[in-house]
Amino acid sequence: MALGLAAALGVAALLAGLALQQWLASTDFRERAQAAAQQSLGVPVALGGMAVTFWPLPAVALEDVAVKTQPPLTLARVQARPAWGALLAGRLEVATLVVRDAVLPQRGIDGLLDALQKKERTAPAGQGLPPQKAEKGSSFPRRMVLDGVTWIDPAGRRSTVEAQARIDDDGLPGDLTLKVREGRLEGTRLSLRRAAGAGRDWAVEAFVGGGTVRGTMTLAPVARDAMLNLRGSLETSDVEVAILTAPASGAPAPLSGKLDASTTLQARAAQASDLLEALRTQTRFTVRAAVVHGIDLAKAVKTIGLSRGGQTRLDTLAGQVSTQGRAIQLSGLVASSGALTASGNVAVSPRRELSGHVAVNLAERAVGRAVGVPLVVGGTLDAPEVTLTRGALLGAAIGTAVLPGVGTGAGARLGDELGRGLKGLFGR
Repeated sequence: MALGLAAALGVAALLAGLALQQWLASTDFRERAQAAAQQSLGVPVALGGMAVTFWPLPAVALEDVAVKTQPPLTLARVQARPAWGALLAGRLEVATLVVRDAVLPQRGIDGLLDALQKKERTAPAGQGLPPQKAEKGSSFPRRMVLDGVTWIDPAGRRSTVEAQARIDDDGLPGDLTLKVREGRLEGTRLSLRRAAGAGRDWAVEAFVGGGTVRGTMTLAPVARDAMLNLRGSLETSDVEVAILTAPASGAPAPLSGKLDASTTLQARAAQASDLLEALRTQTRFTVRAAVVHGIDLAKAVKTIGLSRGGQTRLDTLAGQVSTQGRAIQLSGLVASSGALTASGNVAVSPRRELSGHVAVNLAERAVGRAVGVPLVVGGTLDAPEVTLTRGALLGAAIGTAVLPGVGTGAGARLGDELGRGLKGLFGR
């Protein structure tokens, strides 16, 4: 009797599944689902197909999803596995969300966020986007899996990752593991572990460029103005800096060497998606056995002119880095290598453009003293340039004319001294 009842229930479940499969695959249902998704996101959405899968676990699957931002976000397959206990109790909760073979350009993500914000601003009072739930039994997936998800940064660089995350009741990750499968940071592994009791602290550990990054991060809401406050501190050890500075063009990295650093970070924003743009960091760093690619500082001093190409080997390079969003400021730079020492400040714009000044001193045996020249840093990270300041350039010309037979080294020295005297007149 029991066996017959079980068989009957199994057949009924199979028939119900097949009927649901047919319904989800119908053109009418797909069009209604597309319209609902577009209304929710504020951007047209195309669904290639919908289906019910039974292996390895029952799930509803969306196939060939395209969110039509510019450029579009595409997802080959999205599976949602329900929490069966909640479903039997009449609640729809997603136990596991699986995303496979997705391509997510950052410009498309920005476009989607803009559309959501516009939709929220134009919604009638009380009809805006629903707030995130924080209570137990919320609509957040309890587990998320990313398999072959490719992110394209604003410079066009692609990175493909695999990741798994366990989501707590407040929608924040309890733990997360991520591996970069392809791209500039290929082989990088990252893990986050939340403090016991769903606290606001996470332990961070990453393996990148042959070294490690370890530290803690804290994300806490600020009740008085409904803002999120992100704070953190990180220690970087023995990381190959070239993997962090490689340009999108495929050209050699502007800097290589082993990086040790201490970083503090802070961001404050109304929602999690805005934290990256609001992020500010302060870093003290040292690069051992550093090589600056694209600039030969010794040649720039000796030739008193434009320096393009070449490289500068340094025993040590140290300084501070401050970032705000995508802008970078390097200050207190101190470098040394045998007869060469340098110091200065350089800024990197969000478009990777360089600006700043570097003072270079080169011990020149031919003239019996150090040659010191102030240089202007320009160009881009991909193609850096250094030139003399305008005052020093005029001073160099006068120095060479006054002492034509002494050579470039002495002309540089006298030109620099005259240039300093003329700096107030000519600026820079």
